[in-house]
Amino acid sequence: MMRARGRVTRWNDDRGFGFITPDEGGRGVFVHVKAFRGGRRPQVGDAVEFTVTTDDRGRPEATEVRPVDAGPRARPGHATSGPPAERQPSPPSTRGLVGAGLTAVAALAALAVLVVTDALPAVLLLAQLGLCALSFALYAGDKTAARVGARRVPEAGLHLVDLLGGWPGGLVARHVLRHKTRKQPFQRNFWVTAALNVILVAVIAVEGRELAALLSG
Repeated sequence: MMRARGRVTRWNDDRGFGFITPDEGGRGVFVHVKAFRGGRRPQVGDAVEFTVTTDDRGRPEATEVRPVDAGPRARPGHATSGPPAERQPSPPSTRGLVGAGLTAVAALAALAVLVVTDALPAVLLLAQLGLCALSFALYAGDKTAARVGARRVPEAGLHLVDLLGGWPGGLVARHVLRHKTRKQPFQRNFWVTAALNVILVAVIAVEGRELAALLSG
């Protein structure tokens, strides 16, 4: 085994793995989040020192990865490549954030209309507002945990809160925090929970009207 230096050039924080490109060139070396030492979640562009080993299939893998305090350097005759060691997170997409905000407002406004027209009890609107706040807080906590390497919020828990009515808050949180916006299985499951919640609210509204009509004779 040998020690080498390189930079994190690819990183999937949701799945906890990525690739390090050695300074001397060559193919990227696979690395898992458990290989990092230093207490901070890795980011693309981090300069690191690592030990090159092989996995069960004989492929190169990085272990004992430690951060290196080194800025971008150019070797003689070569231009500096790769992003800087510390890269600020990109701002939220304006289009995605506006779309998420409008969708959330529309959903809550529709619920408010149903409450005003006595199709739904007011407590249901209050409950959904509380669940939206809870969902936003859970996504924020999971984002923080992902950065510092702490225990993550289970995806099942996020989906449950969204299913119960917190999905508008979760939708806004995903785009504000840029968290879980590219993970396809999670996105699909998120919209399934949102659709199921909308269907549930519609059923409650329809059944409530029919029950009120029966009681009124």
